[in-house]
Amino acid sequence: MCGIAGFVAGDGADRGIVERMTGALAHRGPDGEGFHVGGPVALGHRRLSIIDVEGGAQPMANEDGTIWVTYNGELYNEVELRRELEARGHRYRTSSDTESLVHLYEEEGPEFVRRLNGMFALALWDSRRSRLVLARDRMGQKPLFYAELPGGGLAFGSEPKAVLAHPEVGRSLDRGGLAQYLFYEYVPAPGSIWRSLRKLPRAHRLVWEGGTLRIDRYWEPPRALALTEVPDFETASERFWEEFRASVARHRRSDVPLGVFLSGGVDSSSVAAALCQVEPARGIQTFSIGFEDPSFDESGHARVVAEHLGTNHHEKTFSIATAMELLPEVAGWLDEPFGDASILPTHLLSRFARESVKVVLGGDGADELLAGYPTFAAERVAGIFRRLPGRVRALAGAAVSRLPVDHRNISLDFQLKQFLRGAAEPLPLAHQRWIGSFSGDEVGEILVDGDPIGVESEHLRRASGVAAGPDPLADSLALYQETYLPEDILTKVDRASMACGLEVRAPFLDARLVDFVQVLPSSYKYGRRTTKRLLKSAAARHLPASILARPKKGFGIPVARWLLGPLAPMVDQLLGREHLHRQGIFRPDVVARLIEQHRAGVRDNRKPLWTLLMFQLWCDRWLT
Repeated sequence: MCGIAGFVAGDGADRGIVERMTGALAHRGPDGEGFHVGGPVALGHRRLSIIDVEGGAQPMANEDGTIWVTYNGELYNEVELRRELEARGHRYRTSSDTESLVHLYEEEGPEFVRRLNGMFALALWDSRRSRLVLARDRMGQKPLFYAELPGGGLAFGSEPKAVLAHPEVGRSLDRGGLAQYLFYEYVPAPGSIWRSLRKLPRAHRLVWEGGTLRIDRYWEPPRALALTEVPDFETASERFWEEFRASVARHRRSDVPLGVFLSGGVDSSSVAAALCQVEPARGIQTFSIGFEDPSFDESGHARVVAEHLGTNHHEKTFSIATAMELLPEVAGWLDEPFGDASILPTHLLSRFARESVKVVLGGDGADELLAGYPTFAAERVAGIFRRLPGRVRALAGAAVSRLPVDHRNISLDFQLKQFLRGAAEPLPLAHQRWIGSFSGDEVGEILVDGDPIGVESEHLRRASGVAAGPDPLADSLALYQETYLPEDILTKVDRASMACGLEVRAPFLDARLVDFVQVLPSSYKYGRRTTKRLLKSAAARHLPASILARPKKGFGIPVARWLLGPLAPMVDQLLGREHLHRQGIFRPDVVARLIEQHRAGVRDNRKPLWTLLMFQLWCDRWLT
């Protein structure tokens, strides 16, 4: 895993600029750097050596030096591609999967990205055609930002900090991006918190040629099978495990030590179980962390799985103080505000695993593909709720509002109050209200200049653009895969792991496995009141029953309590009336009300206050 950066400019490339851009990504590739500068293009690369440690340096060229690539990722069908390309007469000089990219481009041009099964962000320069091709993997595991330059040029990088290191890229705040951040807790592609920057969306390709820019989507999820073609559930369950085990086998390829993140949930436990079927369990290293607060500690469940499978398990318990001490550091390397608090424990786990290995497998993607979140069950309940008479709904709301505030992880009052925030809304808005911090009206109320883009209307437009399923659940899954998965979950894992030079791979997001899962009926994913029904059925022979029966908890930290205790001084400083008045972004009286309600125990405002606090920490680091 690596970091990439570069630019193309009509007046010739400056090596000093690309060195600064690439240097901003040193954390992503601590094992080395490389550059190619020629004519209008400059490509940079920071390397984390995983495969072909000695010979896989980048940027890498074809035989005659007319095509160059800088690439961040891993290909899981590289063996097949290499075999095919060698049969066509190409001669390889390395064992690196990077070399297959230049040879495949020679054969197929920009269409080559359709053939890739992997996680990647890449930039390829074709000097004969003065063509730059940027591409991001199907599911959005690896990030890629870009900015158009004055005079028709283009700069790009794995993280905003690399693109911002180019002297012609500005650093002003995008107010529409801020409104989206408050609504989503992240800024979804193609937007950015920076007015000058854009994100390349997942499964998209950008081609810059002769000063002209075009962007298109190169992959769409396959449509659901017709009912006459659907295998019965038991057959699908068996086939799923075969496909999943094959994916895990592809994802384990590495020339350096590899491990597994093990939380004790069904997703990561299934990854570990499948890996134990393709190599001896005693040689597999699994990693989990725990917290002193029992409502946030899942390490005991991970221990049960490790003992059941016989892995070489590593476990470490952290104090809440240790996690909280990370906050300023995390805000420093996050060059976009990010409101998902689980980035802190994810980074702690990554640092712990990095002491022993360079690569880990994780369970990311299962919830979005196989309907694992409680919100998918809430979707069914909301349908019933919306059919109730208005008076009954009002009585239910009044009763729930009187529940005492409980700051424990996933407490009942928090779940019920979040549910009522969205239960009466159209499904796309309902889901976002359930997982987000601010509604559209609340965004408009808290910002000094109101909601500049109409975030809820924009969200509904986005949802209608991805809705293609045969039923409401299929549409909801498609929306999660388009927004929450790439821009929250995968962004969190990428930043938290790459900040300490660790590569995280997600076998659930393998292209072949995704294609298999996408065509199955929604009832195989959420059915018989069971979330992730297919996965739990497939894993039942391989995991303890207690793990399969566990309710989903998530990877949380006690944000609500922190805001009342150790974070209170930071809240008073960064969200105080005087500071907000000088800043001129948020309405001081609205923010003060959120703080007062939380401290008085009237409302649990952990999500909006954390989202605001993370923006302020980012703002102090990047905009002052």
